[in-house]
Amino acid sequence: MRTVDGRDGLIIAIDQTRLPHEVEFLEIGTVEDLIVAIRSLAIRGAPAIGVAGALGVALAARLHPDDPAKLREALDAIRAARPTAVNLAWGVDRVRARLEAGGAEAALAEALTVLEEDVRCCRELSERGARWLVETVGPQVAVQTHCNAGALATVEWGTALGVVRSLQQHGALAHVYASETRPLLQGARLTVWELAQIGAPHTLVVDSAAASVLAQGLVDAVVVGADRITANGDVINKVGTYPLALAAARAGVPMVVAAPESTVDLATPSGRDVHIEVRAPEEITALGAAALAPKGTGTLNYAFDVTPADLVTAIVTERRVILPSAGGRPDDPADRA
Repeated sequence: MRTVDGRDGLIIAIDQTRLPHEVEFLEIGTVEDLIVAIRSLAIRGAPAIGVAGALGVALAARLHPDDPAKLREALDAIRAARPTAVNLAWGVDRVRARLEAGGAEAALAEALTVLEEDVRCCRELSERGARWLVETVGPQVAVQTHCNAGALATVEWGTALGVVRSLQQHGALAHVYASETRPLLQGARLTVWELAQIGAPHTLVVDSAAASVLAQGLVDAVVVGADRITANGDVINKVGTYPLALAAARAGVPMVVAAPESTVDLATPSGRDVHIEVRAPEEITALGAAALAPKGTGTLNYAFDVTPADLVTAIVTERRVILPSAGGRPDDPADRA
């Protein structure tokens, strides 16, 4: 199934807030509903929200054909729905340019192209990442992952979990350790669900145990996705990635980031220049209607953190492998040629 798709003038998306217990699809026909879906994490994952943003431009163009001011307002609102992941702005800007040059039909065609490209890019980077891991750490690879960078974070295949799927298809996957990923438990709710769906051997661990999994030699590599990769190779990903990278460096285990080229943001010099989203206190002070912390407790609910480039062994895209800890940079002109 596809996480996000366009059909009959609507954006069709799995409601990821209902997983793992229910698989329900949203039928989004307004810009307002799209923004709510992105902000509530019903649609989440950098590539998936990039595609949703692209489809959102086509949707807005259809809804506001004769009101340029309303259309601009709608596109700006979609673009700003989540500020940290670069794919959302990338998807909106790419289709917006086609809209301005060729009109609504051209925008829709471009949005559908963005969607199909995501499928191809994820498959290609997954194969590239699996080959690199087998060549680097051996014929059987045990993986630690964090958050969810699987099919649910893309159109239908995945980035970090796409690499896992490719390893499994080639008989090279030993085991997957998935961290629960506070505060929204996207590892426990989504990654573990996906791993069960594809029949991959896996174990769920609490976030604070991930470093111990590495220290005990249970994994051969850490493989995660990314929400933004800056020009110098810093990686912005779900909060908890940075300490995992520190533990991987201590354990001598490769830290691998799998992401499409659309997640590489050459316009941003380093992680210090990225706005880090801070989410609502209730996501960590309560579980549904049940309070987990005393009333009035202050929180700092970072959604993402920054992993410095020197802790990243490899960045794998559909086109290349960059080695930041060895001096490689995403903005190297020779590498981008």
